[in-house]
Amino acid sequence: MSKVPFLSRAAFARLTTPTARACLRLGLTPDVVTVLGTIVAVAGALIFFPMGKLFIGTLVVWFFVLFDMLDGAMARERGGGTRFGAVLDAACDRVSDGAVFCGLLWWVVFGLHDKLLAAATLICLVTSQVISYIKARAEASGLRGDGGIIERPERLIIVLVGAGVSDFPFVAWPPALPVAMWLLAAASLVTCAQRLHTVRTSPGATDRGSVTP
Repeated sequence: MSKVPFLSRAAFARLTTPTARACLRLGLTPDVVTVLGTIVAVAGALIFFPMGKLFIGTLVVWFFVLFDMLDGAMARERGGGTRFGAVLDAACDRVSDGAVFCGLLWWVVFGLHDKLLAAATLICLVTSQVISYIKARAEASGLRGDGGIIERPERLIIVLVGAGVSDFPFVAWPPALPVAMWLLAAASLVTCAQRLHTVRTSPGATDRGSVTP
């Protein structure tokens, strides 16, 4: 759950609930909405970011990141989601996150020609996947692997604000992108360490058994 109050599901309930009901009346399912939202977010990130249109790309991605909350609202209106829906939603989140960082990495390498910023962006790309994997693998083993200073909502806020401000019309501040990426890279590495520590100190984590990597 997000640590940012205005990004909590409750904060968007008044908007998402009526919209969810309308989508259900149209015959859409939560899984369809999940996939459609991911496709558009990925397209926005991979089309606009590599072209250097960071502000427009940020608007597109941000809208469909918020749109991603709609599938959960639809599932609740139907009496609850499915296990497959939860897995699909998590997988699509990883895809859209990866697309955001890949799009920015392309621009940094081929547009800005900034090797140091490319390194920071690559760290963010890798750790965004590792942070989620640590939790998933830990929970599959019956251990705790959550927590840390950076979770998905905070990660998206940092990277999208940095990208958007760096290309904001008339008042763009280009240093916003490197500041955001280095901040996120450092915080993400710390979060990986925090989650591994949480797993390591979970009851039964060091018990010998038949578990294979």
